[in-house]
Amino acid sequence: MLIHYIGSRKSWILLFAGLLGLTDLLIFIEQGISVEFTSLLYLNALYIILFLVFFLWRYKKETKYVAAVLKLQEVMDSDWVESLPEPDNELDRITNDVLREAAYQFKRKLAQSKQAQMIENDFTASWIHEVKTPLTAMKLILDARTRKSDPDLRRLESEWLRIHLLIDRQLYMSRLPALESDYMLEQVSIQRLAAEEIRELAPWCMEKNLAVSIEGEDAMVVTDRKWCRFIIRQLLTNAIKYSPEDKAITFMTTVTEKQRVILDLIDEGPGIQPHDLPRIFDKGFTGENGRIHNAATGLGLYLAQTVAEKIGVALDVLPGQTLGTTMRITFSDPNAFETIRRGQENNIPL
Repeated sequence: MLIHYIGSRKSWILLFAGLLGLTDLLIFIEQGISVEFTSLLYLNALYIILFLVFFLWRYKKETKYVAAVLKLQEVMDSDWVESLPEPDNELDRITNDVLREAAYQFKRKLAQSKQAQMIENDFTASWIHEVKTPLTAMKLILDARTRKSDPDLRRLESEWLRIHLLIDRQLYMSRLPALESDYMLEQVSIQRLAAEEIRELAPWCMEKNLAVSIEGEDAMVVTDRKWCRFIIRQLLTNAIKYSPEDKAITFMTTVTEKQRVILDLIDEGPGIQPHDLPRIFDKGFTGENGRIHNAATGLGLYLAQTVAEKIGVALDVLPGQTLGTTMRITFSDPNAFETIRRGQENNIPL
């Protein structure tokens, strides 16, 4: 900071050097003034020492506020305005007022933006609920038809399911920012959660003639049923979308020695290219397979990972597979979930 201060006070230094040089010149050319050379050196040294003392004093005084602000920047939090140091001169007071006004304007615009987002989310949620009414009526009409073997009817039911899934995902997206207030832990069967999603997506599986099975040892996990089903639904939707016809999709459950419950979703699709693996959970990333399937949005895995982080489960893809894809959901031991539960009861954000 001293170097920057010296650079900003070059005019002071040049003025002092000019005045000192002018004084020495006048002493040399003035015939009526007789000064010994050693006395002149002593006078110059005295002036330089006095100037250095003055310069350092002004440096300490003028940079005290700036140094405190820079230190505050290193540990800046949401209440940084309240931690601003007290100014001790007019220039620092002006700087202080500008910083406080900038913080106030930022908070005001942020509050307006959040309010507008809340209104938009409420509107979206309301619109989705309105759209679900005719969709439900359409589903009842389709279920009432007796000719279930009709290919056109099955294709219509499959397309209805796609619309339903898109709208349902949009509803979850609108609720995602407030997930903490919609979070409820309970003990559930992991295979039962998978079975519920299989039944939900059965028409789509039948259209592609996909065999979906559940294997392994069932286990009870402590999690939020609704949001956990949402994660499974996103993974299963991707598996169905990218699996060729007449293939198989398998849910495999495993309990490790450390009592961790693992749910693997294994498909026989084209797999994920190695160079795409580090980015599959990025928002909007579709990858090489997504470019082939124009319907890919790059949101499914991103939303699944976002929800997984919030509810305390690990979501990964197993690398090194030449064919097919294995998505893995790992549920931690009960103690970790108890920490989440206590945080929920104490209104601690997850």
